[in-house]
Amino acid sequence: MASFSQQAWKRLKRNKGAMAGMVVITLALLAGIFAYFLSPDHTPYANRMILEISGQKPGFKMHMLVIPSANPAPRRSWLHRLVYGQESGAAWVPVTAWEFKGDSIYAQQYVDEATTAPKTYPLAQVLYGKDSVIHDIKAARQAIAQERILLRHYRLGTDKFGRDILSRLLVGTRVSLSVGCIAVLISLTIGIFLGAVAGYFRGATDEAVMWLINVIWSVPTLLLVFAITLALGKGFWQVFIAVGLTMWVSVARIIRGQVMSLRELQFVEATRALGYGHVRTVVRHILPNILGPVMVVAASNFATAIVVEAGLSFLGVGVQPPQPSWGLMIKENYNFIITHNPLLALAPGFAIMLLVLAFNLLGNGLRDAMDVKGKI
Repeated sequence: MASFSQQAWKRLKRNKGAMAGMVVITLALLAGIFAYFLSPDHTPYANRMILEISGQKPGFKMHMLVIPSANPAPRRSWLHRLVYGQESGAAWVPVTAWEFKGDSIYAQQYVDEATTAPKTYPLAQVLYGKDSVIHDIKAARQAIAQERILLRHYRLGTDKFGRDILSRLLVGTRVSLSVGCIAVLISLTIGIFLGAVAGYFRGATDEAVMWLINVIWSVPTLLLVFAITLALGKGFWQVFIAVGLTMWVSVARIIRGQVMSLRELQFVEATRALGYGHVRTVVRHILPNILGPVMVVAASNFATAIVVEAGLSFLGVGVQPPQPSWGLMIKENYNFIITHNPLLALAPGFAIMLLVLAFNLLGNGLRDAMDVKGKI
């Protein structure tokens, strides 16, 4: 006979919504891990600013003349580029036309849709980033045409600083998934501990824990997050801690109810008769039997954490620039909603909606799959 976990997995696979949510979450996780390899902009935080092409619509294309800087960035290892990206060692100049003449390249630098400015760049500067003598001008021209003049395709457009929206959207996936993961771990740790203690020991312990839960629950979540964030300071890790410290209440209430119902069953009475301690009884015999509700509330809290983090970043007390966050991207580009390019703000909004929906669908599927009264 199949175990309970195998039966739950069968029921979960039949739920198309839950499986679709799982697929979206898996793709988001892969996009977050390999963000710097998937994104067109490989610089840290996808923060390459080209002010001349700011606020462009999706599908915008532009040739870039790449001019190395005097101090090129060191080549980083694969692991460093996976985590932090690769620093740029060159300046990117948008050009609409160019022509080689002697030992120089004459380019029409892009200023805006109606304006260009003629610029002259020595071939040595374009190749080496400094003045030097080039003996083979023909080879230098071929190298520049192949390696230093690049056609860039901005599939989702650029923001007001000329940064690639698609790249920042991919890198921003890390923030949303990270805040959800760490906030859920914090909330589960506190919630399971307090809920298990209150439900198992009852009496004065239960009253004390429930008093604390009611006090925390009486404070609006956003205001409580504001208070914790202001106390800890603005930043990446502070947001995780602040969100996690406000989400344990619902976990504790659910765990308390589950433990209260289980502690009266015969297998728990048997542990007492065998002389097992309270810690062993709770950890090894009660908690494994309430993993279903824990997984459901974890998926729900994951979605809530993503929304709260986006709201904090939008209000300016969450993740700080230049680190990309979907909420911060909406804040930086929401003025474009009523102008010519609303997708700059709508793209991160759709991303938030899709990921939150995926976690909610997965949570609903887990709830049905973990239902012991459900049919196989």
